[in-house]
Amino acid sequence: MSLPTREDALRALRPVMDPELRRSIVELGMVRRIDIAADGQAFVTVSLTTPGCPIKSHFEQQVTAALMALPGIAAVDVGFDVLSDGERSSLQERLGRSSLPEGSLAQVGTVFCVASGKGGVGKSTLTANLAAALWREGNHVGVLDADVWGYSIPRMFGVNQRPAVSTERTIVPPLAHGAIKLMSIGFFVEEDSAVVWRGPMLHKALEQFLGDVAWGTLDYLVVDLPPGTGDVAMSLAEFLPQARFVIVTTPQLTAQKVARRAARMALKLDHEVVGVIENMAGYVDDTGRLHPIFGSGGGDALAEELDVPLLGRVPITIPLREHADGGTPLVLEQPEDPAALAIRAIAARLTALRPQQPFPLPMAEPPPPKGMSLPMV
Repeated sequence: MSLPTREDALRALRPVMDPELRRSIVELGMVRRIDIAADGQAFVTVSLTTPGCPIKSHFEQQVTAALMALPGIAAVDVGFDVLSDGERSSLQERLGRSSLPEGSLAQVGTVFCVASGKGGVGKSTLTANLAAALWREGNHVGVLDADVWGYSIPRMFGVNQRPAVSTERTIVPPLAHGAIKLMSIGFFVEEDSAVVWRGPMLHKALEQFLGDVAWGTLDYLVVDLPPGTGDVAMSLAEFLPQARFVIVTTPQLTAQKVARRAARMALKLDHEVVGVIENMAGYVDDTGRLHPIFGSGGGDALAEELDVPLLGRVPITIPLREHADGGTPLVLEQPEDPAALAIRAIAARLTALRPQQPFPLPMAEPPPPKGMSLPMV
């Protein structure tokens, strides 16, 4: 049996992703060396972005599995070195980043971005309740409030505390219900303060929220995007190229046409749109009767146009509004409410999607203190 060539090995390694940069290690130029001996043993060197990289074991597992699938490979030896300062600078420039991640997102599995074409469609309420529903089913969940101008996640979870800073100089996210990790600009400004920032400041804030926050092990990170198609969405495309988008609309056909723009923006930036949620799908009164006050059909039309599933229809109920104002997600307090049942069903459909991380990511030795600046802290 002939042995695989270097080109065969590189093709096999293309699906191996850097879990933070969310790009192939081959595309990133992190595969330094590939040697295949006559006895079928493969020797590979992977270049890390930082000496204390906490995801060595991830690379070792994935590289070994990818190469062992090639005919003729008997064993795989994975070694590591570190990118030089010049190589790091070149990679940062190529990716358009001011810095490279240090391990904060290494153990985050799937990222869901909840998006809408315009405000006022209940996107943040859905984000909070979807995250709570995912946590209710036993998952480790984090919520990133990327709606910098209209931040509302702290209020919806009833959490209003300034995050601590760890000994490694990373931001420790506050916890809701003792387990759901939260991060929002609302934790760093006075309540109800207006955030008047231009694009570069928004970009830096998102970079810090993603790279400098100690997210730890998460099955799901749910991101509440600002409405529309502006700077934040483009920054997230850079930081989270494998994020999956969920588009929120209302039953009105006018709202559907606006939501279409958010979906097209996601597709233009090479994100996957996994489905549509029709929110405010009628009002449920005290007798349980549904009144279609905003019409019907918008969610179906958008899902059909995008060729993605309609994940569900969420009606308006009084408890949904009351619990959003009160700081406790409805799905945790009244899980049998019609709106809560709809959101729980949507969360179940999202968990049924193919996971993004095929391997667990155990931590290696913790990185040394980085001493990075944390301007918002």
